[in-house]
Amino acid sequence: MTQPIPFGFVPVDSRRTQAKPRRTGMSMVIDDGLPLAYVESVLEIAAPYIDLMKIKTGTARLYPREVLVRKLRTYQAAGVKPFLGGQFHEYVFAVMGEAALPRFHEESRALGFTTIEISDNTVPLTDRQRHDQIAGAVRAGLEVFGEVGSKETMSNPALLVDQARICFDAGATLVLVEAAELVDDGVVRQGTLDIIKKNLPLDRIMIELPGPWIAGVRSCDIEAMKKIVFAEFGPDVNLANIDVKTIFDTEAQRVGLGTGGPIR
Repeated sequence: MTQPIPFGFVPVDSRRTQAKPRRTGMSMVIDDGLPLAYVESVLEIAAPYIDLMKIKTGTARLYPREVLVRKLRTYQAAGVKPFLGGQFHEYVFAVMGEAALPRFHEESRALGFTTIEISDNTVPLTDRQRHDQIAGAVRAGLEVFGEVGSKETMSNPALLVDQARICFDAGATLVLVEAAELVDDGVVRQGTLDIIKKNLPLDRIMIELPGPWIAGVRSCDIEAMKKIVFAEFGPDVNLANIDVKTIFDTEAQRVGLGTGGPIR
């Protein structure tokens, strides 16, 4: 049953997809060890604005098993898809080798994950490794999100496109692109942006916001980046790395109710 909405007579940006499950306009939030009771409170009011929840880095290894299972079920019951962040996969590959990945896939599914991310933030991958690791996880019955771009250095835009295509060819359903690749000193890299828009399906990419884990990134930088991304891609862009405390504020920015005002 739909709950009454306050100020329901006030229109919001009609370009923003409202109904879940969404293919565009998805919002991915970071769970860096949120208590289960807190998660339940967040979902009570914010579940309509959350599509994906990243269990950050290797934090899944630190939970009591039953608590993690209950958390995943709580997200899923609210229509939110939890997934394992890519740096956990990187860690297993770096420390235990490729032979350990099938066991990682099996354990992921046993816990209740249906989706994992495969990235190379700290452990570089060749094109072949990127393809084979994604394809291997897909064969194991997992949905895979790929990731391209650097958090700290500028990549050749053609390389970003090539890496994204490798991810898609291997079976990834979504590719995350670092937002830091789109801006240089606060100025939009229009050439990079145009190449991405022209060569990649926008309903299958997700722009990753920078975060405080990157040296020098402040809250105001993240907010400025949100405004740039919405201005360049529109309110129905897929957006990742949203802090749990800014879910409502980010949704307000999407629909024109935030500090940036209506999106033109």
